[in-house]
Amino acid sequence: MGKTHLSVALAEEAIRSGLGAYFITAHDLAADLGCAYREGRLDRRLRVYLAPKVLVIDEVGYLPLDDLGATIFFQLVSARYERGSIILTSNKSYGDWGSIFGDSIIATAILDRLLHHSTTINIRGESYRLKDRRKAGLVPPRGQEGAEAAARSLASDSVTPKTRQKTALGSTPSEAKEAHR
Repeated sequence: MGKTHLSVALAEEAIRSGLGAYFITAHDLAADLGCAYREGRLDRRLRVYLAPKVLVIDEVGYLPLDDLGATIFFQLVSARYERGSIILTSNKSYGDWGSIFGDSIIATAILDRLLHHSTTINIRGESYRLKDRRKAGLVPPRGQEGAEAAARSLASDSVTPKTRQKTALGSTPSEAKEAHR
């Protein structure tokens, strides 16, 4: 879908304009700040994420945050509020953020700060990685359902690298499997 690519491009443009930028995944951010909290150095570590004018937090919602992670994430968003830009990428809609943070109240508080003075870009459609796999015949065509789709998917997962190479060159997975035998 290009969420990460778009956020990196915006961060690079900020750097070209003389602004500081920092990129991190939400999971790595929560792990880093959680470790700092347990070691009694959270305030000092937060400064790393408060310093740049642009902070990119990638993959929000791919893994849920525990209570400590959600609380620290809220602290970071609150501390950056109206002081620096945050670019977030997520595959979850705002309505699902309660499950990400384990609490709809903290999710609402985070969204309240994030959405004030913000622009939301909703990217719909198939990811570039999935499109490439579909072109190579490793994933069933869009809309194909049932046993045939499952069989093609299983066949593509069980082929050898040599078979995948032949598949990528234009044959179907079953033709490539037969050619390999």
